[in-house]
Amino acid sequence: MAKMQHPFNHPSPIGKELEYIQDAIARGQLSGDGYYTRLSSRMLSEATGAQAALLTHSCTAALEMAAILLDLREGDEVIMPSFTFVSTANAVALRGATPVFVDIDPRTLNIDPEAVARAITPRTKSITAVHYAGVPADMDALRALADAHGLSLVEDAAQALGSTYKGRKAGQLADMAAFSFHETKNIISGEGGALTICRPDLIERAEIIREKGTNRSRFLRGQVDKYTWVDIGSSFLPSELIAAFLAAQLEQVEKLNRQRLMFCQRYAEAFADLEESGRGRLPYCPPDCESNGHMFYLLLRDIEDRDAFISFMRERGVATPFHYVPLHSAPAGLRYGRASGALAVTDNISGRLVRLPMYFCMNNHIEPTIAAARKYLLADSA
Repeated sequence: MAKMQHPFNHPSPIGKELEYIQDAIARGQLSGDGYYTRLSSRMLSEATGAQAALLTHSCTAALEMAAILLDLREGDEVIMPSFTFVSTANAVALRGATPVFVDIDPRTLNIDPEAVARAITPRTKSITAVHYAGVPADMDALRALADAHGLSLVEDAAQALGSTYKGRKAGQLADMAAFSFHETKNIISGEGGALTICRPDLIERAEIIREKGTNRSRFLRGQVDKYTWVDIGSSFLPSELIAAFLAAQLEQVEKLNRQRLMFCQRYAEAFADLEESGRGRLPYCPPDCESNGHMFYLLLRDIEDRDAFISFMRERGVATPFHYVPLHSAPAGLRYGRASGALAVTDNISGRLVRLPMYFCMNNHIEPTIAAARKYLLADSA
């Protein structure tokens, strides 16, 4: 694929990333749970308000840890939006449980609590909320449903570090939350993730699961004289090089989010007249939420319009990808999961949504992107 003049994403080191990596090498430990792992974990706990934050090698790993902590097994069901990345469902399917896909709210594109309520059965064990585009889901409504039916509640907060819901931070809105530091996210480490935990009774077992099923964390704290295999688990730790890069990024989290929010505001201003005319719809953030500016998307007329827009922009060197193929219609979704009711909003949104470039160092790219997009939208608005 040809390199785009105006890419969708570009990784942006902006602080002491290289300095910290060199320091990690000098400290003589590159495996996980060293100085920079502990430092990043502390910063994440402070940034989210969670009781514990455990670094992982990906958000996928964090979701898989959460699924183990929930003791999911064959016959159990976990309700989640169909409009999400495959890892949300894979974590459940890998435990032998069934992902139950429900529809999304047409405004926020987050999981619809009313659809969740209709999907609850005696087999339901948990609900996973995905904070799409960095806008938190309706967590009070989901918490009420979870409490009423004795269910666990998990945040897939891959896109939401720094976002808030009614003044509370993403990462402290449920029993557990999974974050991503993939290179497309606000805070990056190339690959990487974290599981934050708000239930004290889950923390010790989470450490064991993360350390291949051993009690090594207790051993390193001097709480046991040797460590051994005590539970199931896997090697979910990132290396110190990843943690060092991440620590430098976390020091700049407010600056990184502020820049993306500025770009989101510029996009919103540039396309406000097109939304007013009905030519395209812009992202919506409820007044009781604060977004971290993770993503800016347009909702166009239909899939033909969306695909024509992507082609038009590609010809002008601007990368504007669509997003998720709904999981309820994917081959693995049909095999391992099931849909609850008609998912009309999900099907409609997935065919109309297109994402615009968004990254920290895109100052010289945003105006050409806007100009190209407006040229297509205005020419095709008659």
